Amino acid sequence: MSLTPRPGVLDIQPYVPGASTLAGPGEAMKLSANESALGPSPKAMAAYREAAALERYPDGDATALREAIGRCHGLDPARIVVGAGSDEILFNLARGYAGVGDEVIFSAHGFNMYPIIALSVGAAAVTAAEPELVFDVANALDKVTARTRVVFIANPNNPTGTYIPLDEMRRLREALPDNVLLVIDAAYAEFVTSDDYSPGIELVDAGANTVMTRTFSKIYALAALRLGWAYCPPAVADVVNRMRGPFNVGTPAQLAGAAAVADAGHVIAAREHNEIWRPWLCERIAEAGLVTTASVANFVLVRFPDNAARSADAAMRFLNSRGIIPRGTAGYGLADCLRITIGTEDEMRATARAIADFMAGETVSGAQ
Repeated sequence: MSLTPRPGVLDIQPYVPGASTLAGPGEAMKLSANESALGPSPKAMAAYREAAALERYPDGDATALREAIGRCHGLDPARIVVGAGSDEILFNLARGYAGVGDEVIFSAHGFNMYPIIALSVGAAAVTAAEPELVFDVANALDKVTARTRVVFIANPNNPTGTYIPLDEMRRLREALPDNVLLVIDAAYAEFVTSDDYSPGIELVDAGANTVMTRTFSKIYALAALRLGWAYCPPAVADVVNRMRGPFNVGTPAQLAGAAAVADAGHVIAAREHNEIWRPWLCERIAEAGLVTTASVANFVLVRFPDNAARSADAAMRFLNSRGIIPRGTAGYGLADCLRITIGTEDEMRATARAIADFMAGETVSGAQ
């Protein structure tokens, strides 16, 4: 008898990250991973460099980091759990509350980690239709059965950049059974300026069955450190703490994270940069004859024509020829789109020129 994995494991489609490099000379403009255009806070970088005593285990409770997050957001540190990226927390939430025979619901164009997480614990991955590229509460509720254990919602969503307001999130929570955990993945919350948006803290405080997760990989620009956190009801925090590794976040990451959340000025600067260049890029893309989603995050989703010469694949090749790397979204069920991170001013101007040239009929060979 040969060694075989648990049923369902081989059904998992491994996560494929966006490209980081291109062949040829010169440094590519990486706009495929929604990394911050401004980079990390200088205070976070200094804290990381000054991390000493590498022979010592980190604080297993990440006390200083949880207290810093609590001060920043006005939250009880005892209800904050930190992880090696928010992905680790999402996995542990599923491990704690779902298993074989259960169901995990998420939207059709939601973050690609959700089906991986569901299948990894033996649960069925259930998708809810998203016809307007916005999480549809009614469609999600239609998918709820007696076997539903977890509902994941990215708000704002990746790769669309769209969101649902607090009233809709509250409607979703109130209609879900009490034994279903609602996980609000608010990785891009710091970029949102809309008055009707909330990352979900109110809903966590209102009951025992909602969790909000956040990340340091986006506006804080600490993606290389793999750092995330969650705000949970006390009982859920207890479950996740029982399941995580005892030293799951290293000392340099803890110190850098604490310094990052304390540097409010850097966060404001990153948000303001995004509020300038996201609409600017959308306007240039519209002038070129293309449509973008109404994104509130630090990226835009661009739809290309059903025309081989002007398709998303053709656009990817053309942009790559200009040294620009967007993110293909076929794996999200959006084969006719590309996702473009809001980068620096120079990167945005180069991207706008390239898209205009592509839609005007230039070819890859003519662009080189």
